[in-house]
Amino acid sequence: MHDPWPLAKKRRTLALRARIVGELRRFFAARDYLEIETPCLIPAPAPEFHIDTLACEGWFLQPSPELCMKRLLAAGYDRIFQICRCFRKGERGARHLPEFTMLEWYRREADYRDLMTECEDLLIEAAAALGYGDVVTYQGEPLRLGKPWERLTVAEAFARFAPLPVAEALAGDCFDELLAIHVEPRLGRGRPTFLCDYPLPLASLARGKRGEAAVAERCELYIAGIELANAFTELAEEREQRRRFAREEEARRRAGKPHYPSPDKFLESLTDLGDAAGIALGVDRLVMILADAPDIDAVTAFTPETL
Repeated sequence: MHDPWPLAKKRRTLALRARIVGELRRFFAARDYLEIETPCLIPAPAPEFHIDTLACEGWFLQPSPELCMKRLLAAGYDRIFQICRCFRKGERGARHLPEFTMLEWYRREADYRDLMTECEDLLIEAAAALGYGDVVTYQGEPLRLGKPWERLTVAEAFARFAPLPVAEALAGDCFDELLAIHVEPRLGRGRPTFLCDYPLPLASLARGKRGEAAVAERCELYIAGIELANAFTELAEEREQRRRFAREEEARRRAGKPHYPSPDKFLESLTDLGDAAGIALGVDRLVMILADAPDIDAVTAFTPETL
């Protein structure tokens, strides 16, 4: 039997969502970013062990627009952003959907520190424009948005919250488990936290930190224990990126996961990338926080179960 009430009761939240997206676009337009669109259907994703893609007609629905966006950077675009739909297989939960909305932006001649500052500015300005002021309350917890936001290295966070230091967690193959159980729930409490300087084996597409060979210039933003964004100073070395992708593909093979073709056009473009940085921010989760919604279902018009 048709029941319009579940959709109708989301009207106020969806109106707020539209205003939030509008403020995001205004922020980047004011900073001379070019809004671009890249294809959702791609021939080869970045092979990352923990991200599984959805196959479609022999290609793949993008888990992120990053490969195409970085090719634009390498072609000489200085500042670009995109708000788009992304797809990841098997992701469903209170904070996860298999199809979700991502904001990504990239800058040449920048590093992850620049993007941390810009992320602060983005959320502070958007909250102010929406009438929130300096404090947002999420699920009964006041969150102060004023600068400075906390910057905590992964090593410091594990020393403070986890039962093992980072090196032992990596050696024991329990880093992700300890991060999820002991560290992440403690981050972004009272004010946002940037978790910075990930161990180099977890660098993904990030550049190694200059002067600190054991870590990468990667950070993640947490608010009220929720991971909201992931940023890199981009790795611009084709040989090293191929080596990392080969390592990820081997790990996927050992785990019985599907093989992905090599994204050669992206890899070949890295020689022209130069110094650059990029960040991906989950729009659905940002709306969750600003709407004070308990889960991601409350801030999207349709979830898979309602289709």
